[in-house]
Amino acid sequence: MSRAAARRRAFTLIEAIASVVILSIAVPTMTWSLAQAHEQRVNPVLTSRAEWLATEKLEQIIADRHSTTRGYSYLAVGNYPNEPAVTGFPAYSRAVTFTETTADLSTSGTGYMVVRVDVTWNDGTGTSRTMSISTVVTDYTP
Repeated sequence: MSRAAARRRAFTLIEAIASVVILSIAVPTMTWSLAQAHEQRVNPVLTSRAEWLATEKLEQIIADRHSTTRGYSYLAVGNYPNEPAVTGFPAYSRAVTFTETTADLSTSGTGYMVVRVDVTWNDGTGTSRTMSISTVVTDYTP
């Protein structure tokens, strides 16, 4: 075999060094991105669960508002205490706030109430997250 043919089939030192440099940049980056994806994969599930917990509390409040035994006057913070650990979901906390307003929803008054439910939890990285859902209830009986 001639020398030219042998040279064409083997790697050169420069090709080997270039391969090592490329791999030394690519492998840690890919490993880091896979680790991040693994940490972040639970966040949509946790956020969805927080949304359901907030919606659950709002539905309870709306049901109390339309109840013949409770009604609009029952809607007060004292009747809906903060939950530092939601039953069945100890990683979540839930708080309810009531703000009486007028029809423009920015001036304080009576007849309209903004109800806000805040759900707090820690995501996959340990960062504290809060989701808030609000609705408006009125002191109106048809």
